[in-house]
Amino acid sequence: MFEIIIHTSKRNEMIDISSKVYKLIKENNLQNGILYLHVMHTTAAITINENADNDVKIDLINALNSLVPNIKFYHYEGNSDAHLKTSLIGNSVNILIENGNPILGTWQGIYFCEFDGPRKRKVVAKFIKE
Repeated sequence: MFEIIIHTSKRNEMIDISSKVYKLIKENNLQNGILYLHVMHTTAAITINENADNDVKIDLINALNSLVPNIKFYHYEGNSDAHLKTSLIGNSVNILIENGNPILGTWQGIYFCEFDGPRKRKVVAKFIKE
């Protein structure tokens, strides 16, 4: 199992971690199989989305904030909106790896989604060989 550490700087943000994932693949000579990425937190998520236009990240965060405003929730920590956003986006993704390369679309990137930052976060990765 591998770890990717992420330091976030805002309460809500999407951080492109594609380069960290590519580095993990190359440094560990992962060839053919599936790379499973899992976020170890209940107020953060991971997704694959467009990485060509930075406005997509802003639009997604704005849409999530509209869908899940931080209203008066019963959860005493005051971050129930973050828990709900995480549930909507999800806490894991699978990436096919072929000949040491992730199989992603031309415009796709891997994003860590922070909904209760800033914090130090962890994504664990497990490679399953073909």
